[in-house]
Amino acid sequence: MLPYRSPNLRVLIVDDYELIRFSLKLALQRQPHIELVGLASNGQEAIDMVKLHRPDVVILDLQMPIVDGLSASTQIKNLYPQTQIVAYSSVKDPQVEVMVQTAQVDAFCEKEVPIQDLINVVTQLGRKASSQR
Repeated sequence: MLPYRSPNLRVLIVDDYELIRFSLKLALQRQPHIELVGLASNGQEAIDMVKLHRPDVVILDLQMPIVDGLSASTQIKNLYPQTQIVAYSSVKDPQVEVMVQTAQVDAFCEKEVPIQDLINVVTQLGRKASSQR
């Protein structure tokens, strides 16, 4: 017998700023097709929560304490390559932009993007993750 999988898109939010985590949580919880599986405040928490909850999509800040987002994305992709990762950042540093291009992320969204655009990206990546199950 196959294990039951919820039809909802499972999402993990990772950001070191509580206000951003809370804002994204409120916005995503209003979406009927999205199940929020957790909130993390640094890259190590993100890796641990991915192991525990196996989200379809991770919204991942790039600059965080303990383990940064780029390092966390590499570790997550090594463990679960089908997990889709949205790099979510306000950084406009050219060095970071080059790192993002070589990082193991599936999409990049600036924090200034309208929330509906971010939700659309998450939904598109969630469909991709579902097709890889």
